[in-house]
Amino acid sequence: MVAVPQRGPWRIATRRSALAQAQADQVATALTAATGRPAELVPMATTGDEHPDRAIEAFDSKGLFVDHTRRAVLDGDCHVVVHSYKDLPTEPAEGLTIGAVPERVDPRDALVTAAGWRLAELPRDRQVVLGTSSPRRRAQIERHRRDVLVQPIRGNLTTRLRKVVDGEVDGVVVAVAGLLRQRPDVTGLTAVPLEHGEMLHAPAQGALAVECRRDDDVTRAALLAIDHAPTRTEVAAERTLLTVLEGGCTAPIGAHAELRRSVTGDERLVLLGMVADPTGTRMYRASHEAAHDQPELLGRTMAASLLEAGGEQILERLRAGQGG
Repeated sequence: MVAVPQRGPWRIATRRSALAQAQADQVATALTAATGRPAELVPMATTGDEHPDRAIEAFDSKGLFVDHTRRAVLDGDCHVVVHSYKDLPTEPAEGLTIGAVPERVDPRDALVTAAGWRLAELPRDRQVVLGTSSPRRRAQIERHRRDVLVQPIRGNLTTRLRKVVDGEVDGVVVAVAGLLRQRPDVTGLTAVPLEHGEMLHAPAQGALAVECRRDDDVTRAALLAIDHAPTRTEVAAERTLLTVLEGGCTAPIGAHAELRRSVTGDERLVLLGMVADPTGTRMYRASHEAAHDQPELLGRTMAASLLEAGGEQILERLRAGQGG
């Protein structure tokens, strides 16, 4: 067993990107406030970061943005690692556990353009180019606007926004959470949030996952202080849907769960789900609800509904590499 040092500052593993460090810094601040113990970030590159020009689909591993940071925790070099929850593979990592899921920020996507266009307002008298490398976003854009050209685009948040400023693309679709957490320079740009009816976000988008060693009881106890139970419940439903559908970050799958009060005062968990082919030609959406303490059951129910409606055929083609 590798010893985890329990003296000195909390050591927090994070990717080197500005957004990842901003996320980790928020966790560090919360952890210090809760425990009185200082924290320090340990930035490092992941496999995905080391190959910024390769398309996501070209990687064999689903954990390309978490591998090295997880290893630092398993080896005892760091106490915790902070992830953007949507980037985590659905398979649990041996020896690790999610010790905290802090309160989620706005999970929606946003269309960022110089003119402040909404998706339906994009010009039709010329070729409009939007940038995104997300199959989920691409499918939903093309579902609503067949006339729009969707161009693959990689790079950190600042790089993607710069492409709009420089006129390389007319706009990009990014997570609202990234804009809120990193607060990049958006001078001359306007971000318009996309409602769930036009763009259903990735499962667990806007949420953070703080992983630690499963056998590190001291760290696990400390992380309980920054865990947000409602967010953990909502994300559990979304992630269960993703797990059952066996879709990684390259599959066009969207989900949004929300705790709501019914007219009788009971707390209910409502889940919206979506699966589509890469072009958005075939898209299946559904809505289900369950008791607030049954997120996994709700996720499985939603997944079964989408598969029966036609999602199974879509996902089979994707797994076979036929592209829809």
